Amino acid sequence: MNQPLAYVHPGAKIAKNVVIEPFTTIHNNVEIGEGTWIGSNVTIMEGARIGKNCNIFPGAVISAVPQDLKFGGEDSLAIIGDNSTVRECVTINRGTVASGVTRIGKNCLIMAAAHVAHDCIVGDNAIIVNGVLLGGHVTIGNYAIIGGLSAVHQFISVGDHAMISGGSLLRKDVPPFTKAAKEPLSYVGINSVGLRRRGFTTEKIREIQDIYRILYQKNYNTTQALSIIEAEMEATPERDEIILFIRNSSRGVMKGYTGF
Repeated sequence: MNQPLAYVHPGAKIAKNVVIEPFTTIHNNVEIGEGTWIGSNVTIMEGARIGKNCNIFPGAVISAVPQDLKFGGEDSLAIIGDNSTVRECVTINRGTVASGVTRIGKNCLIMAAAHVAHDCIVGDNAIIVNGVLLGGHVTIGNYAIIGGLSAVHQFISVGDHAMISGGSLLRKDVPPFTKAAKEPLSYVGINSVGLRRRGFTTEKIREIQDIYRILYQKNYNTTQALSIIEAEMEATPERDEIILFIRNSSRGVMKGYTGF
């Protein structure tokens, strides 16, 4: 708050130990938590709620009004959780009347030049790599990684621990624990390396692999595969998460890669 070359609206609520670099503009109705660093030339607009110990790099624009012709000026929020990093020139739009909020979870990394559109929900510990474009109403799960320059169609869901190859076009939902690549985007295995890094046991990883073999490599349709999984696989949180994700998918899930 001791930076004379930054503008902070008197109505903004800024914790005492926040660092604000020169030429940054912070509008009314903004809240920023303790220990956060705001780089130079950042614009933080009305409705932003930024947590503790975040880092917002130069050129970022947080909580601009949605790029949605239906937006009518309603009050809404853009929330960034604690310990998250937003790199250079990222744009995060606030929500619309549909949900009222765009939300970035805790411990996230949003890399340079990415765009997070209105009403998106990004889970905890997610990584959105350089140049990724998230359409409106996209949901990204916890620990998911979206590779650089990928484009995600509006209303798409990506499950927990999923990993998307760089340059992908996401037109269908991506179930949890999977890796997705190719064009059109297809299942290419489970994210076993990521799962091991996060403490999943070898037995648990094999269980997840067995589920996806039934879904993607046994030539069943989705309804048949889910019925077999429920009948033959032991009920576990991971099994139930996969089944629930697929059954709740409004756009349908990605297909298996035919090049196996």
